[in-house]
Amino acid sequence: MLELIALIFLTREIGKIAEKKGLKPLTWKIYLVIGWLFFEIIGIFVGVMIFGTNNLISVVLVGFAFAITSYFFIKGQLNKLPDRNIDDDINDLGR
Repeated sequence: MLELIALIFLTREIGKIAEKKGLKPLTWKIYLVIGWLFFEIIGIFVGVMIFGTNNLISVVLVGFAFAITSYFFIKGQLNKLPDRNIDDDINDLGR
């Protein structure tokens, strides 16, 4: 349950950053959800390899750590993109 609340909060943050960059927020929110699930599954596999199947709390925490890492990867890729400059009217004259 807490994981879903964290994911909702983080998708809102990614949407705000994408909107500031002039990109479609929904696309980046979908990237985050897919990346979150993918990295969480990988983290669970890594946790099972490290801790075994008897220590489920540690396995889930490793999966959650991997999922949060996916947020930082996507945020980093989004922050690399240039900001949309609303006041740049000279470049928009021909449109």
